[in-house]
Amino acid sequence: MTVDIRTFQIADTEAVIALWQATGLTRPWNNPHQDIRRKLAVHPELFLVAVDAGEVVGSVMAGYDGHRGWIYYLASDPARRGQGIARALVEEAEERLLDMGCPKVNLMVRPENGVAQGFYESLGYEHFETWATGKRLIAD
Repeated sequence: MTVDIRTFQIADTEAVIALWQATGLTRPWNNPHQDIRRKLAVHPELFLVAVDAGEVVGSVMAGYDGHRGWIYYLASDPARRGQGIARALVEEAEERLLDMGCPKVNLMVRPENGVAQGFYESLGYEHFETWATGKRLIAD
């Protein structure tokens, strides 16, 4: 693999959003610009991009609340799937979380996304029978 993994920079914004759109990660109820602004306010060092020849080819957001870590917005260029980009991003995010003292990482995958489920299982993630719920505090 010939990509560099580094912390997100503001200049990456449009390329990252285009990547999220190309991989089906965006949703009408989430403004990706707002998601990026919010992430940059909390642990911006956990927002990573994979870059090849100046082009963003992958991204991941991670978070840590002092109890558990989380992974969000993992994406790799569909034309480059199978090249280890997503794996490298997850490994780097896990390393950064571990350096912060994070004991466990959680993530959510939509039920219809079997490819992502298989990918995470290949990295050692276990499926838990839980009831995921949420509540919007700020309407975007």
